[in-house]
Amino acid sequence: MSETLQDTIDSCLARVVSAWDAGDAEAYAREFTADASYVIYVGLTYFGRVEIERAHVPVFATWQKGTRMDMRVLQTRMLNADTAVVVTEGGIGKGRTVRRNKIQTFTLVRQDGRWLCAAFQNTKKNRLFIRMNQLAESRR
Repeated sequence: MSETLQDTIDSCLARVVSAWDAGDAEAYAREFTADASYVIYVGLTYFGRVEIERAHVPVFATWQKGTRMDMRVLQTRMLNADTAVVVTEGGIGKGRTVRRNKIQTFTLVRQDGRWLCAAFQNTKKNRLFIRMNQLAESRR
């Protein structure tokens, strides 16, 4: 069955964004496999859909309440017909403008025709270090 007749990678990522914007920990966790790994930029790790949901209940109820997510795909690499590595640039914020100050890597797998995240890694951009690397590269 072609991807156009099934779930797509883009629709999976759109569901992740939609669940975050709704502050819905259950819907957010539903986009991950039962045994997914989830690593955030401060080094916290969660394993499994149940733990991902549990961790996001207080996130959505307190310091990230009312935030929205913005994400732009930088690269999608198919490892096989049912596995993709997707690198995105994104961020979380309130108001009209959300700074894309993080890089995320999603390892997506297709299970029963539906794309789900099996592994997630979120890295905060360090603007000073990025600029230093750009300067060093320009001198080569």
